[in-house]
Parts: sequence; C-alpha cells; structure tokens
Amino acid sequence: MRAIANETENRKNNVLLKIWALVFFLAVTIVLYKVGAFRFFMDQEKILVFLESLGPVAVLGFICLQALQVVAAPIPGEVTGFIGGYLYGPVLGTLFSTIGLTIGSLIAFTLARIFGRPFVDKFVSKATMDKYDYLLHHKGVFLVFLLFLIPGMPKDFLCYILGLGHLTTKEFFVISTVGRFGGTVLLTLGGNYIRLHQYYRFSILLSVAVIIVFLSMVYKDKLESLFHRIHRKAGGQRGER
Repeated sequence: MRAIANETENRKNNVLLKIWALVFFLAVTIVLYKVGAFRFFMDQEKILVFLESLGPVAVLGFICLQALQVVAAPIPGEVTGFIGGYLYGPVLGTLFSTIGLTIGSLIAFTLARIFGRPFVDKFVSKATMDKYDYLLHHKGVFLVFLLFLIPGMPKDFLCYILGLGHLTTKEFFVISTVGRFGGTVLLTLGGNYIRLHQYYRFSILLSVAVIIVFLSMVYKDKLESLFHRIHRKAGGQRGER
C-alpha cells in the first residue's frame, strides 16, 4: 500500500511540475509578445534604458534578459552580451552574462526534458532537428562540447535538442557553461572597450572575432560532417560489442 501511495504522490508531483513549467512558459511568451522581444533585444538603447529604470536591481534584470534570450530562441544574444561589458566591465560583465546564459540554457534543457519532442518542435525547425538529430542518440560528451565551443552553432536551439537526449543535467550544465564562455568573454571585452573609448583595442578584438567567425563558417559543414562520422563510428563500435 505504501508503494502505491508513493507512486501516486510521485505522479502528482510530476503533473504539478509540468503545470508550473507550462505556466512559466506561457507567461514568458506573453511578455515577449507584449514588448516586441526581437526588436527589443536588437536595440541597444532600449535595453540600456530598461536596465537603468530598474535602479538597484538592474543586475538582476540583466541576468534575466540573458536567460530570456536563450529560452526564447532564436532571439539574438550578441547585444546583451556586449552591454554586459559596457555596463559592468570585463570581470563582472562576464560573470553576470555567464550566470544568465547558464540559467537560460538549463531552463530550455529542462523544458525539453519535461515536455518532450512535440514541445521542442514548436521552437526548433524541422531542418535544424534533422541536422542535429544524431545528438539524440550520441552519448559522447566531448562531441557536444565542441558544438558549443564553435562559433556560429545554434547553441540556444541545441539546449532544447539536447534536452531530448542522453545527457544528464550535470553534464549539460558543464558543457553549456564552459562552451559558451569564450564567446561571452569576447562580447564582454568589446562592450568594455567601447565604454573606455579604447577603439584601437576594440578594432583588434573585432578583427579577431571576424576571422574566427569566418573560419567557422567556412569549415562549419566539414566539421558537422566530421561529427556525423564520429557518431556513426561510435555507434558501429557499440554494435560490435
């Protein structure tokens, strides 16, 4: 009887968890619709005015914006990352951005894990799902880490896709946090250089970033083909065992 009671209680808790997650998602959707999210996240002046209006809790507002732009993929996060460096400097800007991006990544990952493929399909296009479908069956943590490390990869979408796969929450936490760190540092430094009027340093940083992105775009397809081959090879080795 006690086992039955525990099972019933667990089911109730799972239902409540899904209800709260759905309420959160609907609330976020309504807010994004009301404020015109895409235009807002692309407008540096609007973001700065919004954060200034928050006064002493502006830091929390900034962290929430960073988290929100991940959950509401495909809203771009470059502007908010840049603003982090502009407002808070290289160290605190990187820290606050990393906290926000990690929270947003975990929320997206958890939502996908709770609601499954039908929910994720509402965020991620069929073309993107087909392209990264192999991740749902791949258990190699390092391969997923490389995807987060390479500029130009759809990291926000990957959070949802990986929520359907084999990664544990702990593994995903480490991968998403460390994998995003390099890009976060570059954006934060850029914002800090502009704040200090260090345009020469900003130009050098921008040149490095452009080269990295260009090389990533040139070799992106080849890298993804390599990842597919690694996945197929790993799958074949497991089959032989």
